[in-house]
Amino acid sequence: MASAHPSFGEPTASDCGPGASAHRLPIPGRAAGSSTVHYRTAAINGVNVFYREAGPTDGPVALLLHGFPSSSHMFRDLIPKLAHRYHVIAPDYPGFGQSDAPDRSRFSYSFANYAEMIDVLLDQLGAKRYAMYVMDYGAPVGYRLALKHPERVTALIVQNGNAYEEGLRDAWEPIKAYWKEGTEERRNALSFLVSAASTKFLYTDGVRDPTRISPDNWVNDQALLDRPGNKDIQLDLLYDHATNVPLYPAFQAFFRERKPPALILWGKNDKVFAEAGAHAYLRDLPEAELHLLDTGHFALEDQIDVMAPLINDFLDQVNK
Repeated sequence: MASAHPSFGEPTASDCGPGASAHRLPIPGRAAGSSTVHYRTAAINGVNVFYREAGPTDGPVALLLHGFPSSSHMFRDLIPKLAHRYHVIAPDYPGFGQSDAPDRSRFSYSFANYAEMIDVLLDQLGAKRYAMYVMDYGAPVGYRLALKHPERVTALIVQNGNAYEEGLRDAWEPIKAYWKEGTEERRNALSFLVSAASTKFLYTDGVRDPTRISPDNWVNDQALLDRPGNKDIQLDLLYDHATNVPLYPAFQAFFRERKPPALILWGKNDKVFAEAGAHAYLRDLPEAELHLLDTGHFALEDQIDVMAPLINDFLDQVNK
């Protein structure tokens, strides 16, 4: 269901910014409608940002923004199902997946920095308008982009991506305590969030049939979390997540004022982002299409057969 815990980070000097070019080789024979996925890297101020790309490059853009502790890997099955018509772009944030994980002393692990980097990547790829699929960490990253370029957002697909206080229930209490007191004691108390047990929990809790969830998910994510220095990166992001909550009113104003078409697909059993956070969107987006799914945080893992047709129908309607 909802992607794990928020990312927060102690701000450090940012190493990212404009001024790098995506390494894009010619793609012989790629035609509109191809479901072939390409695995690419863009250099953004010395940081290699990995992304998956598929579909016609002149098609409507679908930007897929992942959650914690995953990466664009969470969209591996969805991407081919969208690529028949849509130009799909799914990046990994620095510190996640196949992107670089610079040392915290020279890189700012923050949601603001991630949004800036994704903005640069989209400019490099010529993506001037896009529908956004936001999940967990992808929500504050994507919504920061929306505040910067509201005219570029053609639609929202929200899957356990929070923008309301109602979505932050009991699971957030130790994290909120860390926000209030950024002590080593509070920080260390959150170390369990990057443990193997927690990673598996995020994939299996709330799922009706856990045998449908591949262990490759948590094994792959945990291997990346266990890289030297990555625990501190994740705890930095958890602390920085506190900067997202004061932006909720601005996110909500964007919803009300721009009225983007919205499809909300929410794993209702998610203990990270409560179901109440899904219903809250309807206050500002009353025309949104809401589907509550009987699953947990990473809903695509066992509900893709339900979700993919809904997403395609929604995007087709937006782009008709």
